[in-house]
Amino acid sequence: MSTPPSPPPGPGHSWPPPTPQSVWAPPPGYGQSQSQAPSQPELNGFALASLLVGLLCLPPLGIVFGVVALVQIAKKRQRGRALAIVGLVVSVVMTGVLAVTVDRVGGAVRDRLDAMGELSDVEGDLTDLDDLRAGDCFNVPDGDLLADRPLTYKVDCAQAHHGEVTASKATDLTGLAESAEADRASEDACWKAQDEYAMDTWALPAYADMFYFAPSRQSWRQGDRRLLCVIGTTEEEQRGSLRRDARTLKPEQAAFLRAANAVEFLVGRAPEEEIEDALPEHQAWAREVYAALGEEAKVLEADKARPGLEKAVQAQLKEIEAARAAWQRTSQAKTAADFDKHWGRALGAMSVDTEKALRGAYGLSTEVPEWLEESSGSPEGGAGRGPSAQAA
Repeated sequence: MSTPPSPPPGPGHSWPPPTPQSVWAPPPGYGQSQSQAPSQPELNGFALASLLVGLLCLPPLGIVFGVVALVQIAKKRQRGRALAIVGLVVSVVMTGVLAVTVDRVGGAVRDRLDAMGELSDVEGDLTDLDDLRAGDCFNVPDGDLLADRPLTYKVDCAQAHHGEVTASKATDLTGLAESAEADRASEDACWKAQDEYAMDTWALPAYADMFYFAPSRQSWRQGDRRLLCVIGTTEEEQRGSLRRDARTLKPEQAAFLRAANAVEFLVGRAPEEEIEDALPEHQAWAREVYAALGEEAKVLEADKARPGLEKAVQAQLKEIEAARAAWQRTSQAKTAADFDKHWGRALGAMSVDTEKALRGAYGLSTEVPEWLEESSGSPEGGAGRGPSAQAA
């Protein structure tokens, strides 16, 4: 049998040596029950639910969750009081916003439904305002063309109708939508469109007015850029189209009317500011009228040899020459008083009777419109020149 080795020499040693402590021994206290460690209060679930529900989906339910959370937190001493309060406040605010939104949307829907319920007697096919194009005729409820985006019912122009579209086009407003600058630009664009659509302005009925529908501030922000120009005929029953553009006229008639309408438009669109406050602007406007009269004179010079036009054209050219001289003096006026004096003389240089004879020679309408009779001889309108209809 084997013999164990002898212990090493020296004092203090014995055999066998003591077992060393393991370096991986657990720390003191390991293995004690976890129930003996300190615990943290539980987070209340309704507190978090109140914030999420109130902010994301159903604010009224968020209010209920917030109240329940506060009650439970107080009873059970749970965490989440601040979260429940925030959720409750957010839910209350969002409920108010939701109520206002629902009321507005509901009101708009009710108004639309009420309007549609009253429209069973409106003739035509319901057509969106933006889908109307030049040449289309339409009706509106109660003949109210001044309503905010009225319901429009497209009809054949041979039927009785309230409006006829002269232009539907994209617009580049010079200022913010619904501003004075934008309104002026829209009016100018639609007057010019009407004068191209119904070139013989004297042939328009007295009850025909110019209307336009331009983008609002809200629709402009949403990308709306469409301008709709309309001849409104709501005061009396209108049947048949009022269209009389260059395609329906003789070349010489269209050329004369285009030149005459340009003068008519400019004379009726003087600057809105007082002369004393904007003399340079008025002088520039007078120069534009002077130039437009020159263009009309060129057209008449080309036609003065046409049979039947000789006498009438010569008479008109003589008055245009005098008017141009007066407009030139007007544009050179140094004071508001001088401008006003020369302006009146420029307007008085042309007569309605001379233009009536000229239009008759061209085979156009010779019925002097009411707006022309009212403005004749007045600087606010113009002797024989003014807007092609009274704007609504």
